Amino acid sequence: MSAFLEGVRARASAIGARIVFPESADERTVRAVASLARQRIVRPVLVLDPAQPGSHAAARATGVECIDPERDPRRLALTATLLELRRHKGLADAEAERLATTPLYFADYLVRTDDVDGCVAGAVHTTSDVIRAALWLVGPAAGVRTVSSAFYMVAAPFRGAGAEVLTFTDCAVVPYPTASQLADIAIAAAADRARIVGDTPRLAFLSFSTRGSAEGDSVTMIRAAVEEVRRRAPDLAVDGELQGDAALVPDVAARKAPGSSVAGHANVLVFPSLDAGNISYKLVQRVGGAVAIGPIVQGLRRPCSDLSRGATSDDIINVAAITALQSVRDAAVSLGR
Repeated sequence: MSAFLEGVRARASAIGARIVFPESADERTVRAVASLARQRIVRPVLVLDPAQPGSHAAARATGVECIDPERDPRRLALTATLLELRRHKGLADAEAERLATTPLYFADYLVRTDDVDGCVAGAVHTTSDVIRAALWLVGPAAGVRTVSSAFYMVAAPFRGAGAEVLTFTDCAVVPYPTASQLADIAIAAAADRARIVGDTPRLAFLSFSTRGSAEGDSVTMIRAAVEEVRRRAPDLAVDGELQGDAALVPDVAARKAPGSSVAGHANVLVFPSLDAGNISYKLVQRVGGAVAIGPIVQGLRRPCSDLSRGATSDDIINVAAITALQSVRDAAVSLGR
């Protein structure tokens, strides 16, 4: 395990966050929850699946708090909440009642009401399922209109003695962001980096151009996004447009972007599209040998994390620890309007 992940688990343990897991019929989740409780990384809560009663015994054997949504009186309040939020979109009474006993929606309702500090799902559910439930019941953070994602890339040393953790955003949710959506993505990534990594975010908006070396529609969009971030979050260290080498390599930055406080030292890379972000993280992972942790959902009012359906129990533990760190409310970065 990398020093970064060891540190994430240790800092999460100090928080004592209550994290809910709605996929209690999944063996990987049950193993992860048992380990999380034993190591006291988080205080796990399992939501039982009424559709799979045969899984309840294994869930209860972990010794953690287990909730049966069919028997819990909060399902009535959840039904009413769903109808209040979604009736105008065509949600019928019967469907709201069904969703209220669905583990994923019940878990996110616990996040909504602050009964728990965050939710971890996705080992069974698709990303669209996880994001939809979170948007319905938790919603975006104040000042953020766009929910997005980031990968935390643990890369080999390339500008110093130790391994580096880079934030790549967005790599999984928003295909072709507008300038304002890019600003949302960047501000949310900065806030989460301050919580998760614990250092000062330095944001580089990436492009094929560095400070006017080329022109194009995407370059114009990136410049507008940078200006919006500077207006909404003036304390953030941000620059763009920057090419990848100018963002990451000090010698190149000195030639291409002299005087920049970010160029050459960036740790948050904001990609202009999902194409660019997704391709880049996979190349850095597979060719560069970096460890990719994520996708980590960002920009929600309270954290609801998405797992890969190929996740291992260790992956679930790591995402749970990151979710605990995301739940800390006094982030060093303001989500400005």
